[in-house]
Amino acid sequence: MDMSRIKQVDDYCYTVPKAPGEVRSEVLLYGSAPLLQTMDDMVLTQITNVAKLPGLVGPAMTMPDAHWGYGFPIGGVAAFDPDLGGIISAGGVGFDISCGIRCLRTNLDLNDAAAHFPDLADALFQAIPAGVGEEGSLKLSTHELDQILLGGAEWAVHQGYGVTADLALIEEHGKMRGAVPGNVSELAKKRQRGEMGTLGSGNHYLEVQVVEKIFDPQAAQAFGLHEGQLLVSIHCGSRGLGHQIGTDYLVSLAKAAGRLGIQLPDRELACAPINSPEGQEYLGAMNAAINVALANRQILAHLTREVFAEVMPGSHLATLYDVSHNTCKLEKHRFEGKERMLYVHRKGATRAFGPGHPALPAEYKAVGQPVIIGGSMGTGSYVLAGTTESETRAWSSASHGAGRAMSRNAALKRWHGRELIEQLKGQGILIRTKSLRGAAEEAPGAYKDVDLVAEATEKAGLARRVAFLRPKVCIKG
Repeated sequence: MDMSRIKQVDDYCYTVPKAPGEVRSEVLLYGSAPLLQTMDDMVLTQITNVAKLPGLVGPAMTMPDAHWGYGFPIGGVAAFDPDLGGIISAGGVGFDISCGIRCLRTNLDLNDAAAHFPDLADALFQAIPAGVGEEGSLKLSTHELDQILLGGAEWAVHQGYGVTADLALIEEHGKMRGAVPGNVSELAKKRQRGEMGTLGSGNHYLEVQVVEKIFDPQAAQAFGLHEGQLLVSIHCGSRGLGHQIGTDYLVSLAKAAGRLGIQLPDRELACAPINSPEGQEYLGAMNAAINVALANRQILAHLTREVFAEVMPGSHLATLYDVSHNTCKLEKHRFEGKERMLYVHRKGATRAFGPGHPALPAEYKAVGQPVIIGGSMGTGSYVLAGTTESETRAWSSASHGAGRAMSRNAALKRWHGRELIEQLKGQGILIRTKSLRGAAEEAPGAYKDVDLVAEATEKAGLARRVAFLRPKVCIKG
């Protein structure tokens, strides 16, 4: 990024000065100077374009892990007021709707489980369908899929995938209201009928991790974490259905923008007023996709528990938290001294409610919402806790991952999958994947330094570090 184009607000926040005569809202970029220097200039262009959209409340902003995306940058956050003509944009949600992370804590420690890792890696790879277009054993009728579109993880639990206690520890209690299955195309539904309980490809993964360092003992105790403990993180979303919804609604939202005279600074920001027919239709379909993602991670958590029980009898895996990072949600926020109901777009950004927020489970109310920053398969991840300060700085939002530092094509030119897997094995990290090309594309060096991202997230006041997790087994498509 050309640092001459931005102006420093504080050590971990920058802004983009307006050009003479430019009409737009404020732009804020959270992160350290070294992180911002790794970002493409397109991040600046994209978030500045977001700041020109109708009904925006407060600034358009990026998280410390931001990089170029479709429409909004990944790591982009923006809130819109429907009463002021605020819009909803498929490019502001992302194509993998409700992509997120389910984190499970175990009753196992590294010293007790390390000898089982090769068998565990093989068993997880066998039981967890992963890869492009990969289908699972669950084949759904149209009626059954409609029930998932409405019921989310709640449906999955009622079908025997997991336990009721999981639901209290899932965003929206596992079920997003406002879903309208009729707004989802038949093609989107067809793509999903065999994909429930599957991991997908790209940056999706299932990872067995060890808690290597505790930063905040109070929050760690509330989250049930201690050094040496094994955790499992499952990173995936709404699979083919979510991608198809994004594709379908780009067309109708673009037509709505043209019909209503909305001047789009970029055609990738196709949008419609939230209260318009097109906006409401997309919202109903998007909420249905959120339920698919929540159900998908619930089923995958159940399959993971079955594998652990088989390989290590007596193991217990409890949900730490499940939170999405590609959504647009109606939330109550305070702005300019008043409470307002705003639609917050978070694309590649995680909701991060602070201590005392009414949406939090009782056991986390004193310390804040668990926030998961997923790293690459060879570096590590972080558990953080939401802060009160994040509400005023970023609509209670935080980073969602390390964020790509180079394109997949560039990564393929630098790394070879088989060599990379052997290198990671030498570091004590077992990789199981069907795609050597995919492994190369997801090489740890293709991502930003997750330690810098987590540190900047904390120093910017968005979320505070609780624990660092080191990968031991990673399943990828």
